[in-house]
Amino acid sequence: MLKHYYKTEWNSHRFTYYTFPLILFLLAILGLVSGCRPTVGLTIAGSTSVQPFAEILAEKYMQLNKVDVVNVQGGGSSAGIKSVETGTADIGMSSRELTPDEQGLTVIPIAIDGIALIVHPSNPIQNLTLQQISDIYSGKIKKWNEVGGPSWQIHLVTREEGSGTRSAFTDMVMKKVQIDPTAIVQDSNGAVRQVVTGDKAAIGYISLGLVNSEVKAIAIDNVLPSKETILNHDYTLWRRFLFLIKGQENAAEKQFIDFTLSPDGQEILAREGLVPISSVTAGTVLR
Repeated sequence: MLKHYYKTEWNSHRFTYYTFPLILFLLAILGLVSGCRPTVGLTIAGSTSVQPFAEILAEKYMQLNKVDVVNVQGGGSSAGIKSVETGTADIGMSSRELTPDEQGLTVIPIAIDGIALIVHPSNPIQNLTLQQISDIYSGKIKKWNEVGGPSWQIHLVTREEGSGTRSAFTDMVMKKVQIDPTAIVQDSNGAVRQVVTGDKAAIGYISLGLVNSEVKAIAIDNVLPSKETILNHDYTLWRRFLFLIKGQENAAEKQFIDFTLSPDGQEILAREGLVPISSVTAGTVLR
């Protein structure tokens, strides 16, 4: 028994002798690795319309500034405005203008975006008037054959309350008429596009920059949405994409905003289907 006790005690000391320095060494290595990780430099939150474009800008920006991590989050324009007001985000994103109750933030326009009405590619409808769109979304027009299409029941797809895209659509199309409460509500432009992609009788509205081959953008009053028709004011459904900050911008915020407004940043947005803010004549931007 005595012999076993001494053997166990010696093994315990040997374990401590060799293992303790090893643990310290591993902890030191982990600390160095952790210290080398890039820190979060900016949090950008808000409009799901602006979000995919901000993500592309952030990816390029991080390639150029390897120590900065830009965290881009959605949530909607109203959430983005609130997050900047409360300090939970450095930069807010909005696809609508501020209301009188939301003043006190610095507004930085970064691009112009059209709101495209989209249908399934198999839908033969090519053009609608603004009044027909309003009547469709109010529920007054319920079938496609009432506007020259097939005898399908129209399936309305809309954005949620608080969405900048919905706010702009309501202001420019619906005016004081309410959207039919039976409309399918989606919480992002991508979700609206996905529903329309899978439903030949659906109609939705999304950012022009997010229109792809899976859906068809229709003309409004015989004018198709495009950069050219937005710039010459023939296409009327367009709005500003905004960055928002509270108070004086800090160095990190300024650097990212300057990059967005630089020729390189504006070219990125142009390639993604937006109208660069730099190409819009002063005084002609939608308010």
